[in-house]
Amino acid sequence: MKKVVLSSLAALAIGSVAANATPNPELVSKSVSEATGIEHDILERIHFKGDLRLRYESKETYYNDGTESLKYLNRYRIRLISAVDLTDKLTFEAGMRSGYANPTSGNQTFETDKALSDYMWQSLRFNILDVTYKDGDHTAKIGRHPYMIYRPIKSQLIWDNDLSFNGISYNYENDARIINLGANQPTYAERVNARDNVNLFFAQYVEKMKVNDNAKLNLGAALYYYDGLKGNTAMYYPEKGGKPMGNTFVTDGSGADVYENDFHIVEGFGELKFKDVFGKPLALAAGVAYNVAASNKNFGYDLAFQVGKAKNIHDWQVKYSYTDIQADAVLGDHSDSDNFGGGSAAKGHAIRAKYKFGKNTYLAGTFFYNYLFSGKTPGKLGADYERVQLDAIIKF
Repeated sequence: MKKVVLSSLAALAIGSVAANATPNPELVSKSVSEATGIEHDILERIHFKGDLRLRYESKETYYNDGTESLKYLNRYRIRLISAVDLTDKLTFEAGMRSGYANPTSGNQTFETDKALSDYMWQSLRFNILDVTYKDGDHTAKIGRHPYMIYRPIKSQLIWDNDLSFNGISYNYENDARIINLGANQPTYAERVNARDNVNLFFAQYVEKMKVNDNAKLNLGAALYYYDGLKGNTAMYYPEKGGKPMGNTFVTDGSGADVYENDFHIVEGFGELKFKDVFGKPLALAAGVAYNVAASNKNFGYDLAFQVGKAKNIHDWQVKYSYTDIQADAVLGDHSDSDNFGGGSAAKGHAIRAKYKFGKNTYLAGTFFYNYLFSGKTPGKLGADYERVQLDAIIKF
């Protein structure tokens, strides 16, 4: 354990120095002056960025039958992204993330019997590999890409932060509205367990309204239409036979566990943003999800507010949310992977805080206090779930 902690602190210290270092202006000037016009143009078209997060995490589950599960982990996540401007409007993007191709998380757990050098490259997988076309208010992405869907105060009621789509997505945005459209195939990914292909079609509309000089209101609605889930095996984790994520499964004629329902999810939300309330920005949001393809246990909602924004050095932000998701309201494999231990069939509170203490460095903490429904805990009658995450983050 000492080895893991010391390695983590060393990585944070080195990354912090690198992230805040100022290049020698003489060397920069010399490099620019010696470069040819063609070389300069090529370098201007190439962009790199990334981040490293070190995390201590505790996960405590107290089942109603008196048993418990306690886990305490040291983890990291690294993301590396590059982009090449092929033309003024066309960009090729490639990104890698740790986590052994987990669809909704880049977390990798340190183990005391492994050297630090064994981690950084073994778990990296491509989570971005796309071509982006942008022209004014229009953006289109083709390939494996971060989804272009608006989420009020970054709600993860339906979509986890780290999920990538495989297919084509379109975004239109101006000062008055947002339109998002897409056609994707979630089964075109690693660690897929589903025996049949699954397609996802979506359409989202957001109306942006100015209330006054200090407030804006966003109202949105969407349809997320999965085709091919009912009667199919679980989406991911073939090494575990399909990891249960809260959705309802039944046994088919071949003896396989399959989804009982399809997922045709209707979303609605409202978000009110204030520029300044007692010197801090304030955002309020409420969202609902309703699966019209299921006859029961098909409703979920999320209520949240956020005070502050960690934008400049010494800025901070705090977000509180209460979420209640019935078993088949959303696809558990694609919703928040942290709250409830991931998936649906649970309810509870989440408190997230972040503080920016350097140019590219942050400290963050999250506390979840949830109740897991019996359908999420096979063989159990339900459970209390508590999870704490303490993060140090470096962006470069």
